Amino acid sequence: MKARHIPNVITALRFLLVPPVVILLLQERFTAALIVFGVAGFSDGLDGFLARRFDWRSRLGGIMDPLADKLLVLSSFITLGWLGLIPAWLVLLVIFRDLVIIAGATFYHMRIEHFEAEPSIASKLNTAAQILLVLTVLYSSGIQTLPAVLMDILLYGVLVTTLWSGFDYAWTWGRRAMHRGGR
Repeated sequence: MKARHIPNVITALRFLLVPPVVILLLQERFTAALIVFGVAGFSDGLDGFLARRFDWRSRLGGIMDPLADKLLVLSSFITLGWLGLIPAWLVLLVIFRDLVIIAGATFYHMRIEHFEAEPSIASKLNTAAQILLVLTVLYSSGIQTLPAVLMDILLYGVLVTTLWSGFDYAWTWGRRAMHRGGR
């Protein structure tokens, strides 16, 4: 194995951390789930740092990294929703947003032109808010109960960033599709 493949190996290992997180959540072992989720988050930072620092970027890594992140966060959201620790309406909204983005990206790619995924600032904030909510729910459930007002602020923060990023993607890529499709 060449050193330049290290970020992709780390990303692949993050995929393998998803099932343990889900299993630990279903067993209501929240502190252990928090630790494994934290390790996965650290691995995300590490692979990104290595890819940028040593210019070990690759097309495969550019595809795998966001997929690993999305799989980890979405599976955590769904499981925490199943357990009643995140409201079902928020879980459904997050899933709906992702499905709309995937459908739009597929349509754009098939009908308009090839494109490279470009996470927007709104999307990055949404991902950060979702991760912070998962970490906070795990901490509150496993270590020390946090004030309900903090949980509400985080829940509604995810609501706002989910709507904002969803509309941002639809607006940006809808305009690009109209511009490119009209040629």
